[in-house]
Amino acid sequence: MKSMIIGITLAGLMVAGSAMAAEMPALAKKMNCTACHAIDKKIVGPAWQDVANKYKGDAGAAAALQVKVSKGGSGNWGTVPMPPNDAAGTKQAEIKELVSFILGLAK
Repeated sequence: MKSMIIGITLAGLMVAGSAMAAEMPALAKKMNCTACHAIDKKIVGPAWQDVANKYKGDAGAAAALQVKVSKGGSGNWGTVPMPPNDAAGTKQAEIKELVSFILGLAK
């Protein structure tokens, strides 16, 4: 009986872990954000959870992050630059949606 309970618990943890990965918005995949970012771990850029925690309670964070995602930059999370994602200014609604998602991860 104990081994069955342990197996069920482990299976639940595995599902929870994959659910975190599955929560990545389709928009992030479409805009290729997933090449450098994950929700819960650093890849090239910071984990989005870390970004959310850093800016939790910062009233100007959403606007500042929208500019950062649009124009790119470096220095806040290391030396690897993030390329601009909207040099033409045509994806602002999508970027705003992504930034809102990211900031919503704050714990």
